[in-house]
Amino acid sequence: MSSAKRLVNLPNSLTVFRVLALPFCAYALFKNGGNDSLWRIIAWSGFFIVGFTDFMDGRLARSRNQVTSFGAFLDPVADKAAIGTAMIGLSIQGKLWWWVTIIILLREIAVTILRLVVIRGGVISASKGGKLKTLMQGFGIGFYILPLAHWAHLPRDVFMAATILITLTTGFDYFKKVMSS
Repeated sequence: MSSAKRLVNLPNSLTVFRVLALPFCAYALFKNGGNDSLWRIIAWSGFFIVGFTDFMDGRLARSRNQVTSFGAFLDPVADKAAIGTAMIGLSIQGKLWWWVTIIILLREIAVTILRLVVIRGGVISASKGGKLKTLMQGFGIGFYILPLAHWAHLPRDVFMAATILITLTTGFDYFKKVMSS
C-alpha cells in the first residue's frame, strides 16, 4: 500500500474534520454575543462532537492498524486547537478567567514543544493521566460553554480547579519522564 493511501484513512479524516470544525464551534460560541442559550448549546454540541472524534480517531487508528506519522503529529495539535479555541473564546467573553486559560494553554504549548524536540528519539505516548487530563479539560470547558443555572457555577468552578491540578501534575510528570530518559 502506498504512503498516500495510508495517509488518507478514516482516523486521519476524523482528525482533519476536528480541525475544520473549530471555526464553526467558535462561530456558535460567539453567535448573538455569546449569550444566546440555543447557540451556546449548539457550540457545546460542536465541541462535544470534536471531542468525541478525538476519542474515536485514536481508537480506530490502533484497531485498524492505521497509525500514521501524520495522525500522530496532527492529533495532539487538533486537541490543543480545540481546547484553545474554546478557552480563549470563553475568556474573551468573560465566562472563564484568563489566568485559567493561560495556565492550561502554557502547559499544552510547553508539552507540545517538548514532544517536537524529543520526537527524533521516539514519541512518548500519552499516559493514563494525560488521557484523564484531556477528558477533564473537555468536560470542564463544556460546563463553561453550557448555559448553566447560577447554582451550578460553584460545582463547575470546583471541577475546573481539579482540571487545573491534573493538567499541571501531568505536565510535570511528562517533563520528568523526558528528562529521565
